[in-house]
Amino acid sequence: MAEEFNTDGMLDMFLFESSQLLEKLEGIILEKQDAECFDDSDINEIFRIMHTIKGSSGIMLFENITKVAHKLEDVFYYLRESRPENVPHLELVQKVLAVSDFINAELEKIRAGNKSDGDEKEIVADLDAFLKELKGEIKDQGIKLPRENKHEEPTQFYIAPVASPDSLFYRIVIHYRNDTQMSNIRAYSATYALKEIAEDLLYTPEDIISNEESSDVILSEGFYMLLQTKGSKEDILALIDSVEAEKIDIEEISAEQFGKGLAEINHEPIKPEEAAAPAAAEPAVQPVEVPQQDKSKPIVPGDYVVKSKETGKGKTLAKQQAAKQQSIISVNVEKMDALMDLIGELVISEAVVLQNPDLKVPGLELSNFQKASAQLAKITTELQETIMSMRMMPLTNVFQKMRRIVFDVSRKLGKEIELDVIGENTEVDKNIIEHISDPLMHLVRNSVDHGIEENADDRVAAGKPAKGTITLEAKNEGGKVYISVKDDGKGLDKEKLYAKAKEKGLLGTKEITDFTENEIFRFITLPGFSTKEAVTEYSGRGVGMDVVVKNIQGIGGRLEIASEKGEGSEMTLIIPLTLAIVNGIVVKVGSSSFVIATSSVKEFVRLSKDAIVTEPSGEEYIVLRGTYYPFIRLSRKYQIEDSHEDIEDGIIVILEHEGKQICILIDGLVQEQEIVVKPIPPYVKKVRGLSGCTQLGDGSIALILDIAGLIEDEERS
Repeated sequence: MAEEFNTDGMLDMFLFESSQLLEKLEGIILEKQDAECFDDSDINEIFRIMHTIKGSSGIMLFENITKVAHKLEDVFYYLRESRPENVPHLELVQKVLAVSDFINAELEKIRAGNKSDGDEKEIVADLDAFLKELKGEIKDQGIKLPRENKHEEPTQFYIAPVASPDSLFYRIVIHYRNDTQMSNIRAYSATYALKEIAEDLLYTPEDIISNEESSDVILSEGFYMLLQTKGSKEDILALIDSVEAEKIDIEEISAEQFGKGLAEINHEPIKPEEAAAPAAAEPAVQPVEVPQQDKSKPIVPGDYVVKSKETGKGKTLAKQQAAKQQSIISVNVEKMDALMDLIGELVISEAVVLQNPDLKVPGLELSNFQKASAQLAKITTELQETIMSMRMMPLTNVFQKMRRIVFDVSRKLGKEIELDVIGENTEVDKNIIEHISDPLMHLVRNSVDHGIEENADDRVAAGKPAKGTITLEAKNEGGKVYISVKDDGKGLDKEKLYAKAKEKGLLGTKEITDFTENEIFRFITLPGFSTKEAVTEYSGRGVGMDVVVKNIQGIGGRLEIASEKGEGSEMTLIIPLTLAIVNGIVVKVGSSSFVIATSSVKEFVRLSKDAIVTEPSGEEYIVLRGTYYPFIRLSRKYQIEDSHEDIEDGIIVILEHEGKQICILIDGLVQEQEIVVKPIPPYVKKVRGLSGCTQLGDGSIALILDIAGLIEDEERS
């Protein structure tokens, strides 16, 4: 049965499934980190996860991952079988997280195309020592140790089929769900798992590794195995991964039947009274009662028709089976990105058609065209929304990483902190998630390190619980996603923040009364600013919050800070749902076009010359309803010669970003439309105040204004 062993087509599936299993593992661990112990369901689930990773990594020949997973599986095997008391729970949690970190690090190496060469000896020895202590505890409690959880290397797969008096023989048939992907790999995983108890093992199809088409045979006919072993049916079911299995049939057969081989007995009916199915592999679809048909009447469309299947397999209703076909598929992210780009081009093409200057000829009858264009616009919008929804991902995984950060950092700092998570199912564009992971990590670390008090006695003295609480919340409002990190710690001290900024020379001659409360809070986002006197692993360098602001501004978001001394602080990230297509207002400045994000526009006004105040330094301000606003003439800033200089001939636009406001002068409004954001070509020198460009319906190019950049540039000048 030697086969050509080629893992190229299996690697992506291995990486994906292993990552999913590790995320599930960390979720279980962090959820029960403060409990007294793991319950039976948790122990069984962790054992199954490690068993699956051990098997799949063994198939892929990643031996270091296999050894680590098997050793942790050993630990939970003894916990499952012996159920000892007084297991050091926190120590066990840390052991599991150490294994998770090791395997994750190896998976990252594999993704990068590097060799999985991490040294597993130290972590295996650590787990081995823990396991010996655990076994000693089991013996001290008078509990009999279960048999060893033995693991043999893949090279020792087949054993000579010499039957002993207590050998048992089984025929096993696994029926996978119709939407199971790469069922041949799952079948091979089953054979790999059973080799631990196998004296001899035969299976068909035989070419499950070298022939990908064997997947179709397995899905249609099932995966047949003949097993010689001393184990029971329960032992077999415990080893086979039943996640994707719809049904597993196990029948004990005679030695004579086993000797006939699969060719002769794989189509014999399985006795119903001897068939077994695992509790974890309940059929995905419940049996449906077939309506009684009058045999004198022909079957008409709409009647349920029972499809004939091979003997030994349950019958399935035709309609029932059709409903299960490929309900979910996996798609490469690069294909989704390409599809999103095409949708963007479609939106541009739609604008080119609907805004074509040829349609503005006087006297043209365009009623039919307008009806057709309205339908086109409707379909384009629905298509765009559908593609956008396909790219949306919940924040669950990002929030789970924050659980781990709170767990690790709080223990290293000696603080008792609880993390509450709200709205983790809020969905955001995948590209946005990649940009917010680091900023969110800095905010959470900031709350753990700076926010929560150093001493629990100080909290109790202030009337707070000894254990600190950090609340991580996400919600979706008005096309924006709000992610807040709130703590019930000591809050921000305005006087201390001002004194520190003054000491570092960040404020010049300005006094504390020259700043609003929010402006003082924002000192913590300045480069090089930190209230920590000593540099530690987590703070003191003055780079964390600076990184947060830069990353968030890079995706068109902003950071809001609220705090009350002695009560706590709240940092809120406000980010767009997506980066690809945004609502914008097209404006004219001379012969040039600019786009302003609709969400940044506060007001359009027409003012007289008297509203302008000019400083001796030449800076201009607009006075509106008693408030002074910095004023920028886009024509002067970007050297546009054919623009209005008189504000009475133009329109003043009041823009807002992160609580700061600014006014710009434009010649006129063109229209509001969906804008496909394109980066400025790299051969064009980067200009402050511009974040991208887009193509308009008439084929011209419009520059997208970066409001944050304009405000920052104005503050520096």
